[in-house]
Parts: sequence; C-alpha cells; structure tokens
Amino acid sequence: MSMPYVLAIVVLVGLLCLLDLLLTLAVIRRLREHTKLIDALYEVVGAGGLPASSGGTAVGEIVGEFDAMTVDGSRVTRDLLPGGTVVAFLSPDCNGCREQLPELVSWAAGQDRSRVLAVVDGRSGDPAHIVTALSPVASVILEDADGPVADAFKVTAFPSFFQVSEGGKVLARAPRVSRLPAGSPA
Repeated sequence: MSMPYVLAIVVLVGLLCLLDLLLTLAVIRRLREHTKLIDALYEVVGAGGLPASSGGTAVGEIVGEFDAMTVDGSRVTRDLLPGGTVVAFLSPDCNGCREQLPELVSWAAGQDRSRVLAVVDGRSGDPAHIVTALSPVASVILEDADGPVADAFKVTAFPSFFQVSEGGKVLARAPRVSRLPAGSPA
C-alpha cells in the first residue's frame, strides 16, 4: 500500500471515530434531559399530584371496602390492614411490574410481612413467578384486574403502589415502591 492510501484510511477512521463520539455525546445529553423530566414527574407523583384521571384512590381518600383471601388462606379487609401498609398492584403482563419486582422483593424483605400486601392480576399471563417471589415477604392476593381489592383502590394501571393508614386512608401513592415514604431508604 502506498502512503496516500494509508493516510486516507487513517483520516477516514478518524472521522468515523469523531462522528461516533459526537453521536454518543448527543445520546448522553438526551438521556440527561429525559432523566430530568422523569425526576420531575416522580416529584409530582410523590407529592400525591397525580390527576384523578390517572386512576387510583387519591391521597387523603379512604379506599373502598373489600374482603379477600391471600394465597395462603388469610382474610384481608380494609379494616384489617395495619397502619403504614404498602399495597402493590402487579400484573404478569406488565413490563414495569416485571422490572420492579426485584426492587419490591428486596424492599419487602426488610419490612414486617403483615404491612406489605401484593395484589396480583391472576387473569393475565402466568402470575406464578410473581406470587412465588413475593409470598415469602408479603401477603399476596391473586385476583382479576377488576377484582374487589383493585376495585376498592380504583386501580386502572399496573404497577401501582399505595401506602395506607389504619382504616384505609391513602397516605401516598406512586408508580414504584421507592417513591413511597415507606419505600424510601432509611
């Protein structure tokens, strides 16, 4: 190979590397913008600022009455929930639910099992992996997406997380457990 060809190849490779660097920097800038937008959304959600149309009992409201059985045969009602209980609504067909399951299991492992309730949609997909993962660390109810507990909480989207006081007053709600006051790291 003659020197001009080698020089041309070196210049071409250099230009391609420069183009790759510029594209990478553009992607990083865009990701930072999206992160800021998502963080702002989480702040609104964490403050209970979800619009009523987003579904779910609003912060300060009392959830409706319900009577359900856990997969291990325990009875759960609104009035039997201890204060500070976190109620998670999950569906096997929900990508966000599958992504957040390890975080929820890890968080719940450090909590009092009686204060963590997972309501799993049993009509869609295969709920067995969610039930199996959560059963050691939470009370688990398996019901249809429009079952009595989901109806009492007015849930229309998965995942949904609520923290309730004794008597069923919603203290907080969020799209992930880490955004609830109870789900925040100590």
